[in-house]
Amino acid sequence: MLARMLESLHAVGVRKVVVVVGHCADQVRALAASSPAGLSVECVHNPAYQQGSVLSLLTARDVILREPTLIMDADVVFPREFLRRLVDSPASNALLIDRGFADTGEEVKIYTERGQVIALGKKVMPKAWDLVGEGIGFFKCGAAAGPELVRLLEQVSEESRGLCEYEDALHLIVSRHPVAAVDVTGLPWTEVDFVEDLRRADTEVFPKIAHLESL
Repeated sequence: MLARMLESLHAVGVRKVVVVVGHCADQVRALAASSPAGLSVECVHNPAYQQGSVLSLLTARDVILREPTLIMDADVVFPREFLRRLVDSPASNALLIDRGFADTGEEVKIYTERGQVIALGKKVMPKAWDLVGEGIGFFKCGAAAGPELVRLLEQVSEESRGLCEYEDALHLIVSRHPVAAVDVTGLPWTEVDFVEDLRRADTEVFPKIAHLESL
């Protein structure tokens, strides 16, 4: 999954990647060392990786403060078209959204109004919205929003003692900076949390992605 992610980033023109490592860090570093030619991959270690994802993203705060950044969950099997749409979006800040989802209560839902994200989270629900979809876990953060995002990550981390998810900070930033919703409804993808998710990715989702990318 990580190898495909690095290949996809390289294919859309990304040349520098930072991977936050924790569990099986040596294996991840070894894979990163064999990344595509022309792609620079740096691994930074989060010793508290078993806590909330907010701490992992804070481990890479220097990158977010320095330049525009693509923030990506590493447990997603997806087509390259996801990254093309995100990178090509004219918006400085953007989130991918899939409107064709089944709401089980475990999805990070993204709510939009006139194409702009107004709220996101598993339990969040605004008073009114135009569209709602599942978040993919990919966020394009522009240079202007970067310092604010880091500040909000630090805030929610302190309030939760490092036990919250970074989406809590994203929910706050959409009221401070415009964040566009980039639609990927209909394209094949899946999040992999458990062994059965990996089996489904192998047997159902990846074949669809391979067919799509062979056209």
